[in-house]
Amino acid sequence: WADFNNPAHFLWSIAFSPDSPRMSWQQATEKTVTGLGYELVDLERTGGGLLRVTIDRVPSKAYPTGESEFVLVEDCEAVTRQLQYVLEVENCNYARLEVSSPGLDRPLKREADYTRFAGLAIELTLKLPFQGRKKFKGVLGARDGGWRLLMEPAAKGEPEQVLDFVFDEVREARLVPVIDFKGRKARQAQAVTSGE
Repeated sequence: WADFNNPAHFLWSIAFSPDSPRMSWQQATEKTVTGLGYELVDLERTGGGLLRVTIDRVPSKAYPTGESEFVLVEDCEAVTRQLQYVLEVENCNYARLEVSSPGLDRPLKREADYTRFAGLAIELTLKLPFQGRKKFKGVLGARDGGWRLLMEPAAKGEPEQVLDFVFDEVREARLVPVIDFKGRKARQAQAVTSGE
């Protein structure tokens, strides 16, 4: 029975109908995290039953847990509570749930991450070596059809080194941690005002 005058009741009866297909643990987690307004950075399930979920705040979005550039403990608690409920409803088995922030060395998993963090220093590992190296460190920038890494010169007086690459050539990329206790926004603002 569905009451069409009460859409909430109607939607509830569809969502939890015994005949409706269950979501996988990946789908349930992604839908829950993004539904709460967070970005799902990474998702891992270990052999021991640990379900590890890494979340980040979406820039310029207001959160009920307060204003912050970084994920707060309260953000992790809110996502954990909701995930526990959804995973139970979807009958997804796990032994332990761990929700955390991506940390100062946040991984860049999607092309959208490269767009978001352009202008910041990253550590990059390529799938195949370029000039005998796979690992590079520099400031991330965009270029037509791909990305660019601006690296410090090998010696004083030499020009800046540039590595052009596309997303599919990357094995792993992470932000270089900024440990100045003012945050990335303050550092970016300082770089703009000082002309760096």
